[in-house]
Amino acid sequence: MNRPDELFLDEPFRTLWAGQDPFRAAAALQGRVLRELEGRRTLRTEVAGSGFYAKLHHGVGWGEILKNLVTAHLPVLGAEHEWLAIRRLTELGVDTMKAVAFGRRGSNPAKLESFIVTEELAPTVSLEDFCRDWPANPPAPMLKRALLARVAEMAGRMHRGGVNHRDCYICHFLLHTEPAPTPERLRLSLIDLHRAQVREGAAPRRWRDKDLAALHFSTLEIGLTARDRLRFLRAYFERPLREVLDTEADLLAHLAREGERLMKRYRRKFAPGAKV
Repeated sequence: MNRPDELFLDEPFRTLWAGQDPFRAAAALQGRVLRELEGRRTLRTEVAGSGFYAKLHHGVGWGEILKNLVTAHLPVLGAEHEWLAIRRLTELGVDTMKAVAFGRRGSNPAKLESFIVTEELAPTVSLEDFCRDWPANPPAPMLKRALLARVAEMAGRMHRGGVNHRDCYICHFLLHTEPAPTPERLRLSLIDLHRAQVREGAAPRRWRDKDLAALHFSTLEIGLTARDRLRFLRAYFERPLREVLDTEADLLAHLAREGERLMKRYRRKFAPGAKV
């Protein structure tokens, strides 16, 4: 069955693109190209003095789709994944990007044309960068605990609400820096949702655990203690820690195995002389 085309425009693009083909207008956006792959381009642009990020998809072709399926990967066919994930996360109360323009047209999966434009989140710093020096310069304990609790709360809401990220590393959590974060006042936004999946009901355990393993791996070298990780689990599951340890033993073993596997792969990839 052919799906109807979809278009959403908010200001300033509703006015800026009035009377134009929005797909051509989106493709004509100029700015700093951040990533360009076959079938997808990401750029930062400025409109009326404000920053925006645009992701433009113009079909990946059947070859790319088949390559992904053969290697057991789910292909990203367009901007709709991000659009749907932003909407669901917003409904769930998980801070994320604000979409100001989205369009999708076509019915052939290999030739889908789509775009999404989101407001720039600034000033912010990724949690990866914010935590990078923690082993040498530990943060105030209360701030660390507040950040752990907030990430756990966001991840828990996301998974219980039917969203799994598929790239759930701490680099995709942006910490807003104005006003300066404190334990009582901090804001995190989850970004880079182009691979996210959205379902009714909770995210399946398999995908939940993949996200949690990615989070675990991306925090292995920032100086977290075993107690810190237990605090995270208690906040994520919203249950007493003893109950979590009794019922989630398989998950804990999975996190340990996946953390070790991902770290070995990371070190091979970025070892001196490795081909990236």
